[in-house]
Amino acid sequence: MRIVVALGGNALLHRGEHPDAVVQKNNIDRVTTALATLAEEHELVITHGNGPQIGLLAMESESDPALSAPYPLDVLGAQTQGMIGSLLARSLQHALPERRIVALVTHTLVRADDPAFVRPTKFVGQVYSQDLAESLARRHGWRIGRDTGGWRRVVPSPEPERVIETVTIDELVGGGTLVICAGGGGVPLTTDPATGSLDGVEAVIDKDLTAALLAEDLKADFLLILTDVPCVYEHYGTPGQRPVSGSTPAGLRRWGFPDGSMGPKTEAVARFVERTGGLAAIGALDAAYEIVQGRSGTLVRPDPRVG
Repeated sequence: MRIVVALGGNALLHRGEHPDAVVQKNNIDRVTTALATLAEEHELVITHGNGPQIGLLAMESESDPALSAPYPLDVLGAQTQGMIGSLLARSLQHALPERRIVALVTHTLVRADDPAFVRPTKFVGQVYSQDLAESLARRHGWRIGRDTGGWRRVVPSPEPERVIETVTIDELVGGGTLVICAGGGGVPLTTDPATGSLDGVEAVIDKDLTAALLAEDLKADFLLILTDVPCVYEHYGTPGQRPVSGSTPAGLRRWGFPDGSMGPKTEAVARFVERTGGLAAIGALDAAYEIVQGRSGTLVRPDPRVG
């Protein structure tokens, strides 16, 4: 099978952990242990989140006295792709020494008039107390929102329209290369209608929606979204919380998961399954192989056809 795997940014840097390079490297080494078994049996395309990492770089850039202005989010997104992609590629190469592996900086087109630019929902960076978050928001002109355990910066997250390097990725995978790409949803770009030039924008695209789009365009058989929880939960965080082992796109949408957490993941798998008739799943990083085998996670199948 051809499988597109989306790794969550919080799975690579767990909530509450210090964002040191050695911490992320150790987490990535555990990730590759789970992915290596899949890669031995299937074609893999690996995407990854960058929420904690891009938030850290943005904070550093805001505070750097050597800069007359902080680096824009599109540039910082490219930096996170290089950093995380390199760590993943090195670790995977160690686990799969005979396999060709490449980390590709990837760009994603979005619409300049996407309503997300006036309604930011994408969490980036670390979790703060409300008082500190409000202080940082005043100092840096940030928008903030409540996340699990505290408050975080939120930025625009426009819909991905097209991954520019899709044809290149397809050719590499078809030739036997394991490709790491579309990190952080890809560097967000718009097209100038007059000149056709590509311009970066202040946004972070949701990596799960980009992964779904990429999986569709690559004619993948399976979309696998790996995160820091073992499956989708109905009524998450309440006394009535219940694990969901299987569902359909319509079933997932009926539960109305929130935008800032499970919502984009469930929407991504729903779109892929609806548009392709393939399979998709959401589950824990260390259970990647078991999820594909149907022994763990939440498996999403096409809705039954009527008539």
